[in-house]
Amino acid sequence: MNDRLRVGVIGVGYLGKFHARIYAAMPDVELVGVADVDVAASQVVATQYGCHAYSQPEALLGKVDAVSVVVPTVHHLSVARPFLESGVHMLMEKPLAPSYEEAIALVELAERSGVVFQVGHLERFNAGVMALAERVREPRFIEVHRLGGFVERATDVDVVTDLMIHDIDIVMSLVGSPIREIAATGLPVLTDLVDIANARIEFTNGAVANVTASRVSNKKQRRIRVFGHNGYYALNYMDQQIEVVRAVSGQAGGRAEIVAERLEIEPRQPLDAELAAFIRSVRTGALPLVGGRAGLEALRVALMVKEKIASCLKA
Repeated sequence: MNDRLRVGVIGVGYLGKFHARIYAAMPDVELVGVADVDVAASQVVATQYGCHAYSQPEALLGKVDAVSVVVPTVHHLSVARPFLESGVHMLMEKPLAPSYEEAIALVELAERSGVVFQVGHLERFNAGVMALAERVREPRFIEVHRLGGFVERATDVDVVTDLMIHDIDIVMSLVGSPIREIAATGLPVLTDLVDIANARIEFTNGAVANVTASRVSNKKQRRIRVFGHNGYYALNYMDQQIEVVRAVSGQAGGRAEIVAERLEIEPRQPLDAELAAFIRSVRTGALPLVGGRAGLEALRVALMVKEKIASCLKA
């Protein structure tokens, strides 16, 4: 491998453009090229960051050591296959695939190829989420709200696989226990797909998570509260800050008092952290924070939530 890692970006829509920008700024990375079926868009990004523009992803084969795949979910398997078969390391945006069958085909292909295969669960690289992961022990109840206004760019998937899947992944990573039962409900509002959803996830260790996601809300909100014995952590995803609330013993045997403190956390752009971690894994061989199996499990649970919602809508 050259001193500078050769990287490409496949798909330069809303998110892919940011991948290209971040890679181009990395001193140990050479952004070789970008590929998109929209030739004009590919050329604009290539000109901006001094790399080659391609209309077909396969044009990058043999020229790159690693790629980011940032295309619509329905195309993930067909785009990824030739690169994985050629031993190219990959960061695949979430969700892995539109179906569990395609997703497991992707993961198994990556495992056979022996490449670094990282799934783009961006929120895991939020500095606040990483601080939570270091501190949370034996959570008993988790409450999550991920609410926002409607945007046209994500209408190929429903709100569960677009937004809620982030929190499904985070909740499962914090609880660390198999799921016992799921109850869910949701509704289409502005599209033919579910635009607002709520899921209650019960784990075999007794923990419970209540997760709400909406893309038709007037106000943007990204919050998670993790309750344990004698207190809870409250994270605002947007400013990456955590408030710790604890019950402390009162004086002379009186009632316990609620005390709150704010942790000092240095915010960082999650996408910068995610891509830096991907490059580090490629260089060192370290397992990615969110590997193929974690992405597969998040998708499996998201699909279960969707099935529960579909049952409710038919009732």
